[in-house]
Amino acid sequence: MNNKNELLKEIDSRRIPRHIAIIMDGNGRWAKKHGYSRLRGHQEGVKAVRKIVEIAGQIGVDYLTLYAFSTENWRRPKDEVIGVINLIRRTLLKEIDNLDKNNVVVQFIGSKDKMDKKFLKDTKIACAKTKNNTGLHLSLAVNYGGRLEIIESIRKLVLDIQQKKEIDVKNIDEQMFSKYLYTKDMPEVDLVIRTSGEQRLSNFLIWQSAYSEFWFTNTFWPDFGAEEFLQAVIEYQHRTRKFGGIK
Repeated sequence: MNNKNELLKEIDSRRIPRHIAIIMDGNGRWAKKHGYSRLRGHQEGVKAVRKIVEIAGQIGVDYLTLYAFSTENWRRPKDEVIGVINLIRRTLLKEIDNLDKNNVVVQFIGSKDKMDKKFLKDTKIACAKTKNNTGLHLSLAVNYGGRLEIIESIRKLVLDIQQKKEIDVKNIDEQMFSKYLYTKDMPEVDLVIRTSGEQRLSNFLIWQSAYSEFWFTNTFWPDFGAEEFLQAVIEYQHRTRKFGGIK
């Protein structure tokens, strides 16, 4: 693989995917491979996040969504769950000033159910610092599940129908429904990247990824860097997106 500077020259600035979503997989297997604890694997994964946020902003990606903790991850050992949630909170508090300085907008998407009140309070305050920024929009999917997102959106829509009689059920379409999703202010996903060799969505942005391009790598997340990220973008730029039509 070419180095970062060589790959940057191959990037077509006119065809940058507007929204990239990443399933950051393989922290645990990376840790096992190196003889470390699973939590150490997650800690190393944070370093990869820094690299990808930096390169995404550098090439002009508008939206970057990272799958940090799924609704299914609660099934993991309690010490790992607590460790990961605390790691996310501590990392955000540590990095928020630098993210703000670099004009990054930070937000969380996912269900608030089960989440610790301190986590919700601290992350809300931290993200508020960046709300007026105009650069890369970084979304961290925590306690996120695609099916749950759709169910919660339906509940909100039904409640609005019950409370606002002016909403005609016959007028409900994809555009209206999208306004009830966690990602209501975001464009649909152009490119989904998954590390560690797995090739599935794992309940991640299943509505938003209906016409996404997919790029898979065997690299574990802690080892994923700017070079592979750029390679994924370059391959995306060489694909023809038809959206069900003919070109």
